[in-house]
Amino acid sequence: MLAVLAWVITWWITEAVPMLVTYMSPLPLFPLFGIAATDDVTHSYMDDVIALVLGSFIFALAITLLFCGDPLNPQLLLLGLCATTAFVSMWMHNVAAAMMMMPVATEILQRLPSGPAQPGVVRSFCKAVVLGVIYSAAIRGMSTITGTGVNLILVGMWKSYFPEAKPISFSTWFFFGVPVGSVDFLCFVGILCLLYCPREAGRGLSAYLDKAHLKRELDLLGPMAFAEKTILAVFAMLIVLWMTRSITDDIPGWGVLFKGRAGDGTVGVMMATLLFIIPNKTQKGEKLMDWNKCKKLPWNIILLLGAGFAIADRVRSSGLADVLSEALGFLEEAPYLAIAPAVCLVSATITEFTSNNATTTLLVPLLIQIANTMRIHPLLLMIPGAIGAQFAFLLPTGTPSNVVGF
Repeated sequence: MLAVLAWVITWWITEAVPMLVTYMSPLPLFPLFGIAATDDVTHSYMDDVIALVLGSFIFALAITLLFCGDPLNPQLLLLGLCATTAFVSMWMHNVAAAMMMMPVATEILQRLPSGPAQPGVVRSFCKAVVLGVIYSAAIRGMSTITGTGVNLILVGMWKSYFPEAKPISFSTWFFFGVPVGSVDFLCFVGILCLLYCPREAGRGLSAYLDKAHLKRELDLLGPMAFAEKTILAVFAMLIVLWMTRSITDDIPGWGVLFKGRAGDGTVGVMMATLLFIIPNKTQKGEKLMDWNKCKKLPWNIILLLGAGFAIADRVRSSGLADVLSEALGFLEEAPYLAIAPAVCLVSATITEFTSNNATTTLLVPLLIQIANTMRIHPLLLMIPGAIGAQFAFLLPTGTPSNVVGF
């Protein structure tokens, strides 16, 4: 198992073969080397977490196709743009949110002067707009399970390593992630305004950011169409169902009606199916969504999650987890307050040079063994490691949303 794991990690880091090939490599390698049967490996590529991802991606694609055909919906100022991006990123993948909001940012920037004669205040504001979109999407995406692939990997790893433990539901993570994400977002906006958009910049930008001009552009959009209203209504129902499936021990939520057999992925796929059934009333026979449009779904992320879960299952079942636990015995007496910040720092540093999803997939199994050695709850290290992997702000390689701005 260790040799195969080293093989996959090497392909992951060096990209010696296309990443999709690396994501699928556990399918042939594990059976060929006697690590697991093919049926056991393939189960990791389609479980409740991946069903949740698939459903949320279909909704994100439907919203993007309907609302982003023409970038005529700019926000009035930087704070409005950041707040809108942050809100959108809570309910869809942060990359989709960044791609959805970047046309809005582009429309704002096109109204500003460019070239060598561009005033310094305008140049700073341009930087603030682009950074505001990509960083708001990344920061606020940590608030929900569906906001970033890192959270999905964390939830899937927890379910894989601790199948008897209570799973991390959408609402459970929401009540943890929203306060953390809100504090981070407010700090980010404050720093962004301080560095690039100080109070005196308003006078220099007022000639280009005219409220009447923005209102005329918004009026050109006209009223929302039936398809747009319907998708928003179905999406709102999906959020309500996610939030109420499992609430508290005293208020179990609607999930108790199905005796725990229905998960967040069940709801996601069920509501996404409605998009293929409800007509859009634009052309006869055309639905809100069709499968040809689904070719644009980020299937690479789905395969990445499947590969990560397959590796996690085999690390645990092959006994490699026990070997790692024994090798890390020297950390038994290490203080948690020293290890947790170190985990965040290491995770954030590694993810600047590799994908944050790949970093999380590789680090979380190791963090679980470190937590077991230290005799602390595994989530006390898994969560800092996952959150650290989401703070990839320095290089474009850290997260795909950075590439959108780059």
